[in-house]
Amino acid sequence: MSKKECVAMLLAGGQGSRLGALTKSIAKPAVSFGGKYRIIDFALSNCANSEINTVGVLTQYRPYVLHSYLGTGAAWDLDEAGGGISVLPPYATESGGAWYAGTADAIYQNIGYLETQDPEYVLILSGDHLYSMDYRKMIAEHKKNNADLTVSVMQVPWEEAPRFGILTADENGQISKFTEKPAEPDSNLASMGIYVFSCDVLVKALKEDAEDPDSEHDFGNNIIPKLLAEGKRLFVYEFEGFWKDVGTIASYMETNMQLLGAEPEFNLYSKTFPIMSNEPTRPPQFIGKGAVVDDSIVSNGCLVFGDVKHSVLSTDAIVGEHAVVEDSILLPGAVVEDRARVVNAILGEHARVLEGCAFGSKDEDTSVVGDNAVVGKGDE
Repeated sequence: MSKKECVAMLLAGGQGSRLGALTKSIAKPAVSFGGKYRIIDFALSNCANSEINTVGVLTQYRPYVLHSYLGTGAAWDLDEAGGGISVLPPYATESGGAWYAGTADAIYQNIGYLETQDPEYVLILSGDHLYSMDYRKMIAEHKKNNADLTVSVMQVPWEEAPRFGILTADENGQISKFTEKPAEPDSNLASMGIYVFSCDVLVKALKEDAEDPDSEHDFGNNIIPKLLAEGKRLFVYEFEGFWKDVGTIASYMETNMQLLGAEPEFNLYSKTFPIMSNEPTRPPQFIGKGAVVDDSIVSNGCLVFGDVKHSVLSTDAIVGEHAVVEDSILLPGAVVEDRARVVNAILGEHARVLEGCAFGSKDEDTSVVGDNAVVGKGDE
């Protein structure tokens, strides 16, 4: 196989326990988002829009829905011969098998895939972040700096810096220090968990890390500090667009709500850098005669007969007559029956709120039910 310039390795095996009921039966990257999308769509769309046509997707936790959704990769134009999407789950060898022990171990276990592809550079991504980025610009900076590793960073408010991995860099962007969640940060450049490695540097570092019994086999905790200690050329790439980790109920709720309005902070409708999805084509939504829809996203296949305000309705959601849905997210197939009321809540896929019942409150934290759950009388 001819040498490729860049191959992407997309880490999509996380359980996403902070999303509670939403990830009880599916992996976090497969969770529905913004109506017709799933969280993994954003990283895959970035790859396609950046002309990176070879992507290894590393899966692990409850992967069935994710595997089925990825299919051939055609939805993201990632199905070409000699490239496209390759699903890379943990596998057994002659010495046994085990789940990935950390982010670095996940890539290490798939060094054979990298060696087969033989790229000059490896782009490492997370499958649970919401953003649009042209990775070509980051790769160009990596090449210009003759870097061994480039880390994408964002400036965060100083008071939030202790929540992140913080990088300290000089005026040329060369990294001199990395600190995981520092109590007293000396920089506000936060790692986004997006890395460009020169492939030979990455492979050598992973093989050495795998032999270290004291390592956590993690990029932030182990690989980056080790490369710094060895004097490798590490640089930051400062990203200035919208980026959000939607790994908690609060951030998931907030980011869905940010999609609403005339000028949302994150644009799902860009024609120059489109977000692609493998959601099957559905009929147009139907808004009934007595329905009122205000400041909301209503996806294909939805049936709305009640009042929907400041909410996101995913594909095939149903809102019955005289029902109210407000400040809420309905995932695909969720049903709010006649005269039911859903406020400040997230309903999982095919969840149902029975007739006349109420779920959620403006005065409490966001209420959540998982896939196929039923909210009935007495569950208010």
